[in-house]
Amino acid sequence: MKKINYTKIAKKTALIQISELKKINKSFNKTFIKALELIGNCKGKVIAAGVGKSGLISRKVSATLSSVGFPSFYLNPGEANHGDLGQIDRRDILLVFSYSGNTVELTNMLKYANRFNIKIIGVTSKKNSMLLKACDIPILLPTVKESDPTGMVPTTSTSITLLFGDCLCAALMHKFKFSKEKFKVFHPGGTIGQNLLLVKDIMLTGKKLPLINFNSNILKAIQIITKKSLGIGIIIKNKNVIGIVTDGDIRRGTKKFSGNNKINVLMTKKPLYISEGSSAAKALSIMSEKKITSLLVSSDKDFRKNKTFFRPTGILHVHSLLKYGIK
Repeated sequence: MKKINYTKIAKKTALIQISELKKINKSFNKTFIKALELIGNCKGKVIAAGVGKSGLISRKVSATLSSVGFPSFYLNPGEANHGDLGQIDRRDILLVFSYSGNTVELTNMLKYANRFNIKIIGVTSKKNSMLLKACDIPILLPTVKESDPTGMVPTTSTSITLLFGDCLCAALMHKFKFSKEKFKVFHPGGTIGQNLLLVKDIMLTGKKLPLINFNSNILKAIQIITKKSLGIGIIIKNKNVIGIVTDGDIRRGTKKFSGNNKINVLMTKKPLYISEGSSAAKALSIMSEKKITSLLVSSDKDFRKNKTFFRPTGILHVHSLLKYGIK
C-alpha cells in the first residue's frame, strides 16, 4: 500500500489558498470606499451577522472592529427572528456575511432593515443573490476554488471572507488614524496590553523618587536610599540630574570615605535614562542588556535633545515591570 504524504497534502492545500486569496484585490473598489465611509460615520453600532461559517467570521470581524474603536456586536440571525431584532437601532449598520448570499435565515433580518431604513453592507460572492439585492452597499467577493480534496468544503471561501474582514478593519484604522495609544485604551489586558504599556504608565514619581542634593553627605544619602527602598539615589543639582549612586557604590566607597564626605565622590556621572513616552518593553530590554535594576526617566522633550543634565520625571524599577507582567 502506497504511503500517503500528508505533509505534501498540507502544503498543496496552502498553495491553493495562497493563489486564490490574491483574487481579493478585485473587491477593493469604489464600493469598498463607500463601506469605509459608512462605518466610519456610523452614529450607532456595526452589527455583524452571518450563519454557519459566515457567522463565525462575523463574530471575529465584529470583535476586531470593537477593539479598534468602532462599537460592534454579533447578532445571530436565528435568534433575531425570535425577538432579537429589537437590538437593532435606526442609527446602526448591518454588516452581513454570506458567501452564497441566499442564506434563508437572513431573510427576516434584511426585510426588517429595509423597512426601517437601516443601512446594510452585504458581503457575498454571488452577483444576483438575495443579499446583494437587499443591501445598500454590495461587496462582491471573487468566487474561489476550495482547497479540500472534494472541492466542496468551505475552506478557501471562508479564508477569503475573513481576509476581507481584516482588510476592512485595517483600512478603517488607517483612514481614521487609529494609533497604538488608542488601541491600548480598548485593550488593556493580556500580552497585547502589556506590550503597549508606556514607561510613564508604570514609573515611580513625585515623593517616591530618591532625590539627593549634591551637597549631601554619604550618611544623608544612605538615609534617603534606605527610606525609598529602591537601592539607588538620584543626585540633583539645580533640579537637574547630575548622577546616580547605588547602595553597592556606597558599600564599596565606605572603605575609602567616611559618612561625612560629599555623596558626589561616589556618584556615577551621565547615568542611563529613557523617555517617559517609550514602551515599557523597551525599558526592560535596556535594563536586561546593561544588567541594571533601575532606570531614570526624563520627559520626551529632554530625551529628544539628548541632554546630559535633565529633570527627572520618574524612575523605573524592575519590580514595577514584573508587577505588570512585562517580560
